[in-house]
Amino acid sequence: MAPFAPATADDADAALLHPLFQDHVVLQRDRPIRIWGDAAPGVTVQVGLARHRRSARADASGRWSVELPALPAGGPHTLTARAGEVSRTVADVLVGDVWLCSGQSNMELQVWRSLDAHAEIAGAASDTIRVLTVPQASRPAPQTRFGDDTRWQTVSPDSIRDFSAACWYFARELQKTVDVPMGLVNAAWGGSRIQAWTSAEALRSGGGLGAELDVLALYADAPEAAVARWGDVWTGWWQQRPGIAAGDRPWEGDAGGADWRDAPRDLGAWERWGIPELAAFDGMLWYRTQVRLTADQAAQAATLILGPADEMDTTWVNGRAVGSTYGAGTPRTYALPDGLLRAGDNHIVVNVLDTYREGGLAGPASAHALRFADGSTVPFDGGWRYRVVPNAVGSPPRAPWQSAAGLSTLYNGMIAPLAGMRLRGMLWYQGESNTFEADAYAGLLRGLRDDLRGRFGDPRLPFLVVQLAGYGTPASAPGESDWAALREAQRAVAADPHSALALTIDIGDRYDIHPPNKQVLGKRLARAARHAVYGETIAASGPVPQQARREGDEVVLTFADVEGALVAYGAAGPAGFELCGAAAGSCRFVDARVDGGRVRLPTGDGPVPTRVRYAWADAPMVNLFDAADQPAGPFEIEIR
Repeated sequence: MAPFAPATADDADAALLHPLFQDHVVLQRDRPIRIWGDAAPGVTVQVGLARHRRSARADASGRWSVELPALPAGGPHTLTARAGEVSRTVADVLVGDVWLCSGQSNMELQVWRSLDAHAEIAGAASDTIRVLTVPQASRPAPQTRFGDDTRWQTVSPDSIRDFSAACWYFARELQKTVDVPMGLVNAAWGGSRIQAWTSAEALRSGGGLGAELDVLALYADAPEAAVARWGDVWTGWWQQRPGIAAGDRPWEGDAGGADWRDAPRDLGAWERWGIPELAAFDGMLWYRTQVRLTADQAAQAATLILGPADEMDTTWVNGRAVGSTYGAGTPRTYALPDGLLRAGDNHIVVNVLDTYREGGLAGPASAHALRFADGSTVPFDGGWRYRVVPNAVGSPPRAPWQSAAGLSTLYNGMIAPLAGMRLRGMLWYQGESNTFEADAYAGLLRGLRDDLRGRFGDPRLPFLVVQLAGYGTPASAPGESDWAALREAQRAVAADPHSALALTIDIGDRYDIHPPNKQVLGKRLARAARHAVYGETIAASGPVPQQARREGDEVVLTFADVEGALVAYGAAGPAGFELCGAAAGSCRFVDARVDGGRVRLPTGDGPVPTRVRYAWADAPMVNLFDAADQPAGPFEIEIR
């Protein structure tokens, strides 16, 4: 494995301006404008924009930056930079409001996948909305440049087709009331966890991740040593799990026991093996096989090749960890340390974690092999054995260098290159990949928000959060819901004075984790921005629970931010309200009725209620709205 190195100024003359500064760029209005790039060390760089001129000297690493005075919305302008005989010119520069749109697949979801996509794409045209998609890049250390080429584009059917639907529909709607140029920067990655978008410094300050972050720092320069150290972290976690016997070390490969069974020769998804225990299993399986090598083969440099693992593997050879990757469709390729292989039998052990739909180590026997320096390969044709891990063991730690599931990896590759950019605000649509740790999500989301505010130089930078849509099987009885708990965490963080929440609970699709109605989402995000960013006296996101109190044999809920009166669509009263007692499992559905801007809940004969829940399920049925057709979102509130 080659060490990972941050971008350098080796080609400084060609770089000169950072890749953000290209034709059609939008710069943030009414704030000092920072321009930066690379040049030869010690060279003076002269920069001009509109009527302003500044100069700077490149430092020892070739980095330079200047700050120009703020400009009002408008343009087009021309940006110039000159260093000696080298010059760059950026044309058609607009000044307006710049938005960072980030998160996982529902932010990444392209316009061509949204509702009525054909007509939307055919009719897309705007010279004053500009779009830039940050190339997807996962890195163990912060980068200064993008992982691939990208460019600013004006809006046309060609440019908008693959751009973020949520981000585009937001800006299109917002520009109806905020008539300035809009610059949209989309940095999103499907399946990503929030930890991958947060800097190492912010994660470390949150506590509890020191060992993992130390491994990540080592991985940037010495991947093989980092993988070995990570193996120690992983196996330490395993040996401390409840129900794991002392001396249970499956990664050593030669452990026997009745728990190990023969796997089908052509592995594939374990749900298709015809084994009832695995037909709907989401969790972990161990796989193991062995291969016999000659002394000549064992002495060569070698690479372990495995088929795709859905969705995360951690792999050992002869008891030493050699790699861990996240990604359902990604074949695994791990360079092996010198001296690890030996003449005779060699053990290969793979732990696969699957959390969604089908899982397992894919491919026929020919898909798994050792490849040697002389070009020869030895396939693992002796068959695999497997062992099921009870779900009570829990979810293992994830290797910190993993792309969408790691620590700081997407921050390093996709957000760090934007550092220094001035923004009007941020849009965040993420959380589906963190529902299994909903209790921790509020702290993680606050940490991300505060970290990004610091990185972009504004402690009050607006932060617009999209609350998770409904997805999954509707509940027929009250119960616990990780999705509902995470929505509550999002609601709590969005209560920040410079944040707002955009609701999607009524526009989800219980059969599709990627609801296509991004047009309504765009309108709700624009409404949230008009309230939280531009100071309009409108409700940011519909009715908000303000208080729950006992009144005789009823609990009365009062709501703020109600336009007109509350209304229950399609029924005599709002559905999905629960009264809960102090004991676990004591929640019960109750008939509710609307009373102007309040909702009344009869207490009945059940346990004394201490809190109210609404729409508390993965995919709840909701019918409570106000006169502006804004839904009341899911919530939990104590009774006072």
